[in-house]
Amino acid sequence: MGDPKGFLTTPRETPQRRPVDLRLMDWREVYEDFPKKDLEKQAGRCMNCGIPFCHQGCPLGNLIPEWNDLVYRKDWREAAERLHATNNFPEFTGTLCPAPCEAACVLAINDDAVTIKQVEIEIIDRAWEEGWVPPQRPTTRTGKKVAVVGSGPAGLAAAQQLTRVGHDVVVFERADRIGGLLRYGIPEFKMEKSRLDRRLKQMVDEGTLFRASVDVGVDVTAEQLRADFDAVVLAGGATAWRDLPAKGREVEGVYQAMEFLPWANHVQQGDIDAPPITAEGKHVVIIGGGDTGADCLGTSHRQGAASVTQLEIMPTPPEKRTVGMPWPTYPMVYRVSSAHEEGGERLFSVNTTEFVADAEGKLAALRIVEVIRDAEGRFVPVEGTEQELPAQLVLLAMGFVGPEKGRLLTDLGVELDARGNVARNGEFMTSVDGVFSAGDMGRGQSLIVWAIAEGRAAAAGVDAYLTGRDVLPKPIAPTDRPLV
Repeated sequence: MGDPKGFLTTPRETPQRRPVDLRLMDWREVYEDFPKKDLEKQAGRCMNCGIPFCHQGCPLGNLIPEWNDLVYRKDWREAAERLHATNNFPEFTGTLCPAPCEAACVLAINDDAVTIKQVEIEIIDRAWEEGWVPPQRPTTRTGKKVAVVGSGPAGLAAAQQLTRVGHDVVVFERADRIGGLLRYGIPEFKMEKSRLDRRLKQMVDEGTLFRASVDVGVDVTAEQLRADFDAVVLAGGATAWRDLPAKGREVEGVYQAMEFLPWANHVQQGDIDAPPITAEGKHVVIIGGGDTGADCLGTSHRQGAASVTQLEIMPTPPEKRTVGMPWPTYPMVYRVSSAHEEGGERLFSVNTTEFVADAEGKLAALRIVEVIRDAEGRFVPVEGTEQELPAQLVLLAMGFVGPEKGRLLTDLGVELDARGNVARNGEFMTSVDGVFSAGDMGRGQSLIVWAIAEGRAAAAGVDAYLTGRDVLPKPIAPTDRPLV
């Protein structure tokens, strides 16, 4: 415990976001730099609890009190070592994770939580600046070949772990660049892709091979995959999106969020000058109040939307914890992201009844109605609350229902669980010998921190299967669920 009175004398402080009018002019991350001396004081607020519930809140089991203490004592290099001991990619979680560790912080029982996420990102940024993140090349080779299908956080974590213990790993990605949702689902203003690119360079230097623009199951058949590799890790994510079968769904102008967001990233990568689906000059309605909806919101602002309205069928969340969401669970409270600061209107307890087309068959408006829940939990429209919103672009950001049931899963013959995800045993192996699953493909839509944890755990299962040894850490079991 670096500062025994830090939690009493130092108030919580986080970086300032850049002024809205300035950040809407670019796609850079929204936060100002945070002085190192202030960050060290924030780390000193950690109480080094006898039972650190932040460990339970973090699926990776990050050694949070240890690296908080090291930062407070200005031993940044050792802090980076402790951070990497449990997390392959702290720059991803440090920018994108909603920080369930902070919700579980003991200090958060009656005060503001320690700024765990900010300490994490500052440690890894400092480590990269100082050259403390070299490639970790294997010292011996096993001669075993592993295919990882999917290059999101789960696939990358599994690949890095397996490469480092001597396996020959090839990562397949059907998109034109490596990174999965990190590349094309996350806008630049939430995580600049330079963070991803430098980590991928490290992995290449370690020996991991990447093959983009390969649709496994089509370009490479399941039979070829099994013949060419000793083990396979399925990490393709939960990319089957939830749709909204309301009247007029077929009208031109209604798109899924993941039909909209990747184009903005292609523009930032320099592939195209302008996106084929754009919010520029349009009245935009986003259906879905989660993180993906907020990503659509911030993207629409930067593209110059005339107006943006975000709809959520659930009621407005409470400002603080209620008896139904006790500490240390992750509270579903009202949150204001950087995108919400930038403008737009948020409507809760509303449902969409119709997409309205103009005379040319293009989207012109959206009809909505207020709803309440009846005794059986169903959403019931409130009579007399119907209204029409002008809309030339509607983005569906209502989450995902599981993995795509395409040729790969069919041809491999893996079994699915009751939720439609790929079933796994305690070692993350599917019903097919030598085929493993990690991340959202087996877990269902979840957080980036769970994806990395699952990738690490699946890698441990693969290594044990191929060699019989027990050398890789296994942070979680497939049945672990978040504290919600």
